[in-house]
Amino acid sequence: MTVPLVLASASPARLGLLRQAGLDPQVIVSGVDEDALSAPTPAELALVLAEAKATAVAATLTGPALVVGCDSVLELDGQALGKPADAEEALARWQAMRGRSGVLQTGHCVIDTRTGARAAATASTTVRFGTPSDQEIAAYVASGEPLHVAGAFTLDGRSAPFVDGIDGDPGNVIGLSLPLLRTLLLKLDVRITDLWT
Repeated sequence: MTVPLVLASASPARLGLLRQAGLDPQVIVSGVDEDALSAPTPAELALVLAEAKATAVAATLTGPALVVGCDSVLELDGQALGKPADAEEALARWQAMRGRSGVLQTGHCVIDTRTGARAAATASTTVRFGTPSDQEIAAYVASGEPLHVAGAFTLDGRSAPFVDGIDGDPGNVIGLSLPLLRTLLLKLDVRITDLWT
């Protein structure tokens, strides 16, 4: 029997990555108040948030499922930066990031509701930001895109021309590391190929 896969995230980017990899998860948004949680480091915060999302959704299910929770934060100067609160914050963030590097931290947690077993880890990818002009940054912020994503940028959207490169897994920056997901599933005795649709 194939166990249903549940994505505990409203992120269309995460859903898209899973679908491109041959998976077709049901989406159940966790409703976790991300601002209410904290951790000593950005990498630990990403993991705490991912675990909270997966745990919240797993608690609502009655049947067997593999619940995947993820959360991303951008680490810059030791600070965890999530989605900007407004356009002003997005503008200031881009002015601070340009010409520098940050680390995109994505926490991953998989819970098997059949056994209660869980596997969790954080993936880290270094992002090298380009040097967009003030005019380009203003146009990007006006598009609205940076208000909906951790770190105020994406690799697969309008900000792609402003990212010079990355060191690590590109999927992790988009929202989910498929290699890490495969590893976590294996810890729960599930092969990712068994979940292909």
